[in-house]
Amino acid sequence: MQWWVGRLLLVLAVGGIPAALAVGLIVHQDQSRAAETEAATRHPVTARLVADVPAAMGITSTRAAVTWNADGTDHRASAVVSAGQPAGTPVRIWLDERGEVVPRPAGAGEAVAVALTAGLLAVTALPLLCTLVWKGTLHVLDRRRYAEWDAEWQQIEPQWTRRQPS
Repeated sequence: MQWWVGRLLLVLAVGGIPAALAVGLIVHQDQSRAAETEAATRHPVTARLVADVPAAMGITSTRAAVTWNADGTDHRASAVVSAGQPAGTPVRIWLDERGEVVPRPAGAGEAVAVALTAGLLAVTALPLLCTLVWKGTLHVLDRRRYAEWDAEWQQIEPQWTRRQPS
């Protein structure tokens, strides 16, 4: 049984490489489609900071109030901007179809990064899972073997030592 489980897990671990590649490709296609949708539904607007954005050690960006004019109407919202800028500084923000502030659309590089991460996780997780199942199988089989050996020893030991069982 140990031999068969070992071979099956080995085939699964090695066979997981093409599966991980497929996961990476599927995630890349999905992320690319999402990035295209975001790019089509979001547009940039130049806004101005309402107040000074203080600089703090270790903080590169923060949320701040911004204003912009679209279609002759003044708008005000909160957006993520770089820290350490004075009031009135122009900042680029992104708006969706309803005119709400949203994060900038994802780029092609982000789709590749997410796909690589998913592929690496898949190619790492399957052999790790197979190793854990292998170790668990060995543990269960060893416990069974030790119990069988112990039962046999209980029968043989009195004959070897010429001791009477109690």
